[in-house]
Amino acid sequence: MAKHNAALPQTSGTIIPLPTDTADLAWQRLRAEANGMAAANPEIATLVLRTIGRASSFDDAVARRISARLANGDVPADVLHDAFSEALADSPTIGDAIRADAAAVIDRDPASNRLIEPVLFFKGFHALQTHRLAHWLLQRGRRDFALYLQSRSSEVFQTDINPAVRIGKGIFLDHATGLVVGETAVIDDDVSILQNVTLGGTGKEAGDRHPKVRRGVLIGAGAKILGNIEIGRCARVAAGSVVLHAVPPNTTVAGVPARPVGTAGCAEPARSMDQILARDSVDAFTYVI
Repeated sequence: MAKHNAALPQTSGTIIPLPTDTADLAWQRLRAEANGMAAANPEIATLVLRTIGRASSFDDAVARRISARLANGDVPADVLHDAFSEALADSPTIGDAIRADAAAVIDRDPASNRLIEPVLFFKGFHALQTHRLAHWLLQRGRRDFALYLQSRSSEVFQTDINPAVRIGKGIFLDHATGLVVGETAVIDDDVSILQNVTLGGTGKEAGDRHPKVRRGVLIGAGAKILGNIEIGRCARVAAGSVVLHAVPPNTTVAGVPARPVGTAGCAEPARSMDQILARDSVDAFTYVI
């Protein structure tokens, strides 16, 4: 045991220099949190140092962590990291989206108040950034590599998002296990989706066949949204609902099949994460997402 402890990195004081360029506050905050985590948890100090201590930027730290998690004997971490680096250099909007997604976690997840947590640990965040790389690859004609990333993400993170799916920024995938998103689906900015959600088709139809989820929507755990239908801006879909028809903006739907049960209850359901649905009527009921 003593020999094992002696091999651990030195974790007293500041071990990861803080950036002198204070313009990038996210990068500064991440490195400061990394120092605190490594000092308090020498068991995972090596992970912190390899991920954040060696990174050149916030985006690079995310790329390093996801590359390490996806790596295997077929495609090593350095190949994946190179692909991430190429995508980030070619398309700055990917980096913008990564930061917005991380901020969404801090804003909406009551269990997380540190930026380092989604960067190191949260598979929903990691699956989302893997998809951003796969989508970039697909757009550049590298379909096979994109499909490999989809398959590998499904295996490692238990999410299955087709590389063709268009996803905005500020997305929060809470828990993420069991998420399935079909090829022609669209997810706009500032959407929150819980576990075991399906954005799917209704059969073997071809063409544009998957849901369009507009800005600010909250989708509860286990919801199934099927077909080329629109979930309007700032709508809420209750847990376990099966949605087969378009949902108007600022509307809450629930049930199997889903039907409107009232307004969304707030201006931005995806941010409020208010998952208690109630309706005052003769047949009053309450749904808990």
